[in-house]
Amino acid sequence: MTKTQKELFNDSGMDVLDYDAISIEFLDFDAPQFVKNGIFTSQNAARSVLGKNIQISNAFCVGEKTKQLLEENGQNVVKMSEYASELAIFIQNNYQNEEFYFFCGNRRKEEIPYSFKNLKNTLFELKTYKSELNSMKFDQKWDGILFFSPSGVQSFTTKNSLGTTPVFCVGNTTAEEAKLHIKSPIYIADDTTIESVIKKAINTLNND
Repeated sequence: MTKTQKELFNDSGMDVLDYDAISIEFLDFDAPQFVKNGIFTSQNAARSVLGKNIQISNAFCVGEKTKQLLEENGQNVVKMSEYASELAIFIQNNYQNEEFYFFCGNRRKEEIPYSFKNLKNTLFELKTYKSELNSMKFDQKWDGILFFSPSGVQSFTTKNSLGTTPVFCVGNTTAEEAKLHIKSPIYIADDTTIESVIKKAINTLNND
């Protein structure tokens, strides 16, 4: 979390501890200098491509922050969706006989590749970064736990039990992973941003 994001908790009289539940390593990859259609389902994928100065004519992405990052670096975002499944449906409903490059990590979900099977559009998948679980053991009890990715849930639960602690998730995909490890309430943010998760946690915990 940024200093500003942490201050949202402090201003509400709450303490927050954050840590990097996953580690990111950018990979070397080969791609055309100019790509007509590029798909990004994470900010890390966007960063990996921006670092190579690849120009994307039409960018399709998941998440407002990914869109913002791409646009700030001169990329033309033609469609942003909250979830990869929604983006996949949009592409298949609106494009035919096109080539798409999917820039992703080693833990990417199946929604995008699966949607291209047996259809006329062609997908080239490029793994541009690798994420590894960075698990840590915590002994204290928590009033709430915030997760921003399924990998974050996997990392935390490798060495910790969620028990009955309320969990706040950035989206449905993360919440589905949390359901595998918890029986207590799971709250999903109104928008797929860190700030929205924080707001959901503060409002919920203050009303308990």
